[in-house]
Amino acid sequence: MMGKAVAAVLTLLLISAVGTKGKALPRSAIELRCQCVGTHSKFIHPKFIHNVNLVPSGPHCKNVEVIATLTDGREVCLEPTAPWVKLIIKAILDK
Repeated sequence: MMGKAVAAVLTLLLISAVGTKGKALPRSAIELRCQCVGTHSKFIHPKFIHNVNLVPSGPHCKNVEVIATLTDGREVCLEPTAPWVKLIIKAILDK
C-alpha cells in the first residue's frame, strides 16, 4: 500500500514538473555586472552600424554603456565620451 502512495506522489510531481513553463528573463534582468570590459573609440561609419543600445548606469554598473551591433552581427562597446559617439547618442535621443 505504501509503495502505491509513493508511486502516485512521484507521478503527480512528474506531471506538475512537465506542465510548468520556464520564462526567460531579459538580458538586463540577469546581468548584475558591466557588459563592456573595454570600449572602442575609433570612428565606425554609420553604414556599418545596425543598432545602438544605450545602457544607463545603475546598481549593475557605474558606467553608461553604449553597445553597437554591427551589420556583420558583432557587438562593440563604444566609448561614450568620444565626440562621434556623443553625436550618435544625441541623434538617438532627439528622435
